[in-house]
Amino acid sequence: MTGLAAHVLPLLAAAGLGLLAGALLAEDRLLVPYWRTLPAETFFALHPTFGPLLYRFFTPLTIAAPPAAVLAAIQVALQSGSLSARGLSAIGAAVLACSLIGIYLGFFKAANEAFIRHAVSAAELPAALARWASWHRARVIVCLSAFGLSLGTLVA
Repeated sequence: MTGLAAHVLPLLAAAGLGLLAGALLAEDRLLVPYWRTLPAETFFALHPTFGPLLYRFFTPLTIAAPPAAVLAAIQVALQSGSLSARGLSAIGAAVLACSLIGIYLGFFKAANEAFIRHAVSAAELPAALARWASWHRARVIVCLSAFGLSLGTLVA
């Protein structure tokens, strides 16, 4: 494969990871600090409205980026070899992209459900939001790293 066809899947992976990374970074820099300033009663009053909106926004991005990265890695590995610089970048991006689903299932699913159920007391909320923010920051770093590797796949 030559020309544009050789880069279609890597380009789609980079676009998906870039959109997801940008959205996660915006949430990290704008929404998370705001949520942490809210009194517990305000947070719990707003969460039923904003939680589902954020879920509907992030779900397609989170679901689309990992498979696109995996398909790009397969395409690149078949084209240039998995141990080439391009292949290693594509594989790294795919692994990191897939780890985003693991991070969601391992932490965010239960944490978000606890907020929905009000299973976190007002006294525990600041610590719970700090934990949520730390995990979210890790998710941002992982996604930005995957995006960077996907860009490396395009230029390697």
